[in-house]
Amino acid sequence: MKGIDWESLSFGYMKTDYNVRCYYHDGKWGEIEICSEDTFNISIAASCLHYGQEAFEGLKAYRCPDGKVRVFRMDENAKRLQSTCRYIVMPELPTERFEEMVKKVVRLNQEWVPTYESGSTLYIRPLLIGITPQVGVHAARDYMFVIFVTPVGPYFKGGFQANPYAIVHNYDRSAPLGTGSYKVGGNYAASLYAHNLAAAKGYASEFYLDAKEKKYMDECGAANFFGIKNNTYITPKSSSILPSITNKSLMQVAEDLGMKVERRQIPYDELETFEEAGACGTAAVISPISYIDDLDTGAHIEYGKEPGPWSKKLYDTLRGIQYGIIEDKHGWTTVVVE
Repeated sequence: MKGIDWESLSFGYMKTDYNVRCYYHDGKWGEIEICSEDTFNISIAASCLHYGQEAFEGLKAYRCPDGKVRVFRMDENAKRLQSTCRYIVMPELPTERFEEMVKKVVRLNQEWVPTYESGSTLYIRPLLIGITPQVGVHAARDYMFVIFVTPVGPYFKGGFQANPYAIVHNYDRSAPLGTGSYKVGGNYAASLYAHNLAAAKGYASEFYLDAKEKKYMDECGAANFFGIKNNTYITPKSSSILPSITNKSLMQVAEDLGMKVERRQIPYDELETFEEAGACGTAAVISPISYIDDLDTGAHIEYGKEPGPWSKKLYDTLRGIQYGIIEDKHGWTTVVVE
């Protein structure tokens, strides 16, 4: 191990020993390359810098109580990246190559995987960018795919605890027929202004309503929404929401635990009927919501200062699967270091 105080880590970047790269030229992917530098040289005219031809993913590696290191559902990240590539006209990286590179970068940096007891993990960031020098607006011909890793602590300081969120009406993260369901950097850039407004008022993050009618819950800048009532896990269905792998997993876990699952539009007025509510994603897994304030109407909806019983059960179960403590009956985890 690296002699790092794993328990004090924030959710930030720390340079590790190696990253892995693969280039696309002349209509085909090249060989996997190992690199110790965390920078790269690209043209000032590279298409990713001017026209946003860029996609990324996020997943984690976990050092488990049995001493093994596992990664969670990397095939789903590969599929989501391929979906993004189709929409913004980039070459799809085969699932086998994606998984091979994830395994390789984790094994190369296995000493950077935090201890199980620390609550920290190794965050894995795949990134695909267009690198052809050009000033015309069209798809690049050349691409670079890179995966780097960095040890991270909890996304929210204090870990699994209830946080306040705010609803914004005057800003949209994405359009109904736009890039909202694809993991591109532009979606996150579009959320920064509203996020800063909410954060300045003490909220963990902002939630958006649907851009078309402003009647239904959408998602926050970096996570999906869910609500729980009457033994039912309910999460929005929308063409502008990123399909969260964590949310997809939580829906299956909820069914496994005997809950009903509904993926549908959630009217704004339904928020006050939920017994529990939360945000979910790779970084935090679940961030239970203590209350939601509407920054325009002044409405205030309470869910409780402590995580609800179902939120805690879902969180503990999914984390148990990720750490190899609970039986992985759906085959979600892959052991990459024995």
